[in-house]
Amino acid sequence: MRKKEDKYDFRAFGLAIKEARTKQGLTREQVGASIEIDPRYLTNIENKGQHPSIQVLYDLVSLLNVSVDEFFLPASEVTKSSRRRRLEKQLDSLTDRDLVIMESVADGILKSKKAIGK
Repeated sequence: MRKKEDKYDFRAFGLAIKEARTKQGLTREQVGASIEIDPRYLTNIENKGQHPSIQVLYDLVSLLNVSVDEFFLPASEVTKSSRRRRLEKQLDSLTDRDLVIMESVADGILKSKKAIGK
């Protein structure tokens, strides 16, 4: 039988949801209307680490493109962070010409890291 006490701390997840929502320029009211929850429920998830229902968790990560791997899997098993997924989504909206610039930036970062031994 499951103990009543909750074991998982959802505060980090709530902060990631809040960050993704604000970066996308969405209000709590807009997100709430989109996934059919009260904005106060979202406030509690974001600020107090309230445990969302499975459906709300799914709706939030799908809408805001947040990876749950970083919260529920050990660090060694995380393949793509939320930041990486957001960047990939941005890259998908760029033209090939824009991607040439991004590729050059990435090459420059990698070369400078190699040069300083990091």
